[in-house]
Amino acid sequence: MIYQGSCHCGRVAYEVEGDIQGALACNCSMCQRKGSLLWFVPRAQFRLRTPEDAAATYTFNKHVIKHRFCPTCGIHPYAEGIDSKGNAMAAINLRCIDGLDLAAIPVREFNGRDS
Repeated sequence: MIYQGSCHCGRVAYEVEGDIQGALACNCSMCQRKGSLLWFVPRAQFRLRTPEDAAATYTFNKHVIKHRFCPTCGIHPYAEGIDSKGNAMAAINLRCIDGLDLAAIPVREFNGRDS
């Protein structure tokens, strides 16, 4: 299935293809503050519908994850990084996908604070 998502103002918009089996709720200092519910997909399944430079980037700690956010409305719709096998990945904030029933998606807690 192809999903459409964006930040609040629409300056950063994307589509992503895949089957949402669940979400991850991380308690690291960044994710806990954002309240993201993350769905990880291969980067090839993710396509920006707006220019790359519409999103700003924030990195912290080990600087391996590019937390992408809209500089206009402040929403963090996705992040980019590399998985443990060296594959490019996108971490999609499910709260930014249009029309999802978030209550129907199982959520797994991840202790990112101690990772």
